Amino acid sequence: MTSSSGKRATISPLALALLALPSSGCGSRLAAAGGAPPGVSTAATTAPVSFEFDSLDDRPVSADATRGKPTVIAFVTTGSLPAQAQVDFLVAMAQNDADHTNYALVALDPPDNRELVELYGQTLHVTFPVAMADDTLRSGAGPFGDVTVVPVTVILDRLGRLVGRVAGRVAKREELRAALAGL
Repeated sequence: MTSSSGKRATISPLALALLALPSSGCGSRLAAAGGAPPGVSTAATTAPVSFEFDSLDDRPVSADATRGKPTVIAFVTTGSLPAQAQVDFLVAMAQNDADHTNYALVALDPPDNRELVELYGQTLHVTFPVAMADDTLRSGAGPFGDVTVVPVTVILDRLGRLVGRVAGRVAKREELRAALAGL
């Protein structure tokens, strides 16, 4: 690009990045693949995700237990305020949707924080299953990819295939409901 003075103008990396953003903006809805906001993936896996986490009560948090209904799983830590906001959204959604959608919470806290996680769930009035993550998941190598930045919220279809993922920010009710609508 040449300026009016005849000198070559340069564009800063920030300006280039801003120009590369889609003109529709980064709305709060889960977007179709290719148009997802940063931190959102909507690429469906071809095979059901296999998982089983250590539940804090007798309600299993596993692939077998969730199959048959769409499922929303939030991966959180007890010390994260955005994760707490995510849990609040899911608690409100579960009050209306629990008959046709599974909800689960998986704490990435270390195993010795189990009592803290139990209190966290009670304090936030979580009515759906709460589980502890295993070492593999906490290291970012589990079946849901890197979950080391919280919150991470995933959506599975009725067959247990990963159809949506929001990482590093709160997935709002509206965008989760829109993603669940077709499932």
